[in-house]
Amino acid sequence: MNAKHDKRDYSEITPALRALAELCESDTVIEQEMFQKYNVFRGLRNNEGKGVLTGLTEISEIVAKKEVNGKEVPCRGKLFYRGYNVEDLVRGFMADRRFGFEEVAYLLLFGILPNKSQLDGFRELLSSYRSLPTSFVRDLIMKAPSINMMNSMARSVLTMYSYDNNPDDTSLPNVLRQCLQLIATFPMMAVYGYQAFDYYIDGSRSFFIHEPDPKLTTAENILHMLRFDSKYTRLEAQVLDLALVLHAEHGGGNNSTFTTRVVTSSGTDTYSAIAAALGSLKGPKHGGANIKVTHMFRDIMENVRDWNDSDEIEAYLKKILHKEAFDHAGLIYGIGHAIYSVSDPRATVLKSLVGKLSREKGREDEYKLYTQVEKLAPKVISGERNMYKGVSANVDFYSGFVYQMLGLPEEMYTPLFAIARIVGWSAHRLEELINAGKIIRPAYMNVQPRREYVPMAERK
Repeated sequence: MNAKHDKRDYSEITPALRALAELCESDTVIEQEMFQKYNVFRGLRNNEGKGVLTGLTEISEIVAKKEVNGKEVPCRGKLFYRGYNVEDLVRGFMADRRFGFEEVAYLLLFGILPNKSQLDGFRELLSSYRSLPTSFVRDLIMKAPSINMMNSMARSVLTMYSYDNNPDDTSLPNVLRQCLQLIATFPMMAVYGYQAFDYYIDGSRSFFIHEPDPKLTTAENILHMLRFDSKYTRLEAQVLDLALVLHAEHGGGNNSTFTTRVVTSSGTDTYSAIAAALGSLKGPKHGGANIKVTHMFRDIMENVRDWNDSDEIEAYLKKILHKEAFDHAGLIYGIGHAIYSVSDPRATVLKSLVGKLSREKGREDEYKLYTQVEKLAPKVISGERNMYKGVSANVDFYSGFVYQMLGLPEEMYTPLFAIARIVGWSAHRLEELINAGKIIRPAYMNVQPRREYVPMAERK
């Protein structure tokens, strides 16, 4: 079985197509001065990087500044889920040696911390939804494997519309049912999509499908389904669970969540809205950043001889920043965030277990290198660039290293983000429907001068 079913190369770029692309580019460029002239906030962010207010939410809050003497100044980053500090939530479930993802999902969806009975019932409900339609894996995932798991997941989500007896009903109970089913089945869509890719496209000798275990949590089931022997340690599952908790939600303004709200505001079905969010998250400027971090560190490890020499590390970071090393983009990946400056609370919390996992995996030297780069990179960037705010390690800085230590394939990094963020997308879809207002439609100003029509015979 092969993903390429015919001899035609659909990816071919012909000379005619290239010429049309050049024509499109030459006639479409808008000068940067025009954006300043009309006071356009590109990326919906002002000149200080602050997001333009486009809506209200009760789901989560990101804090990166505080008021001092009437002025906003950067502060240690904080993230709140439904008003609760994420760091407090993590301390709570880790102190009780509980997995936290399902508990946080309940909180984000319903607005309250569940008691034991409510949480047990919620876990049972998710478990009951943790199955795909008959022959779905064979007919959809296995027969059309994709080189990118995000596209595979988007196709699976859109196909679920065809199996739903009431797909277009946007009443709250029905949308909640659809969202819970997607939360439950996202790990299966991602893992099975990867297994099909690994066997049919990447050429693995083994192909296996493990059914989810109803007794296991989401994090445990991911490791159970992904590994040939289904074995994992308690710490491995705990770290993966923590990563899911920290990626579950991050305000309504991030690209994929805003996409969910924009598409939801049109009145469309759940599957279309979530597939659109997946398309957004796939982008390397959003969900694919942790892969760039791991590739950058691979390059650093190959080119820095002494990982304990801070001067040598700093010199190489300057080369990366000057576009003289790594991918020549001039970026130190994993450092800096659109909102956080002093610290990203997600990176801080995740780091608390990264060191412990590195000891279990015998990769303490790599962990020390990560901490060195985390310390040195902000200094290098601030010394070389004019910045309106400080920079620090973001959650992507450590998450890729965590997935590496867990032995997870790179093709699964962004899907893992999606497995977590489907909870936030669902909460925002529900909130948008509950507070249904106008369709979200920002304005674009036309700057093309008007022209007189030219008859065909007179065109050059």
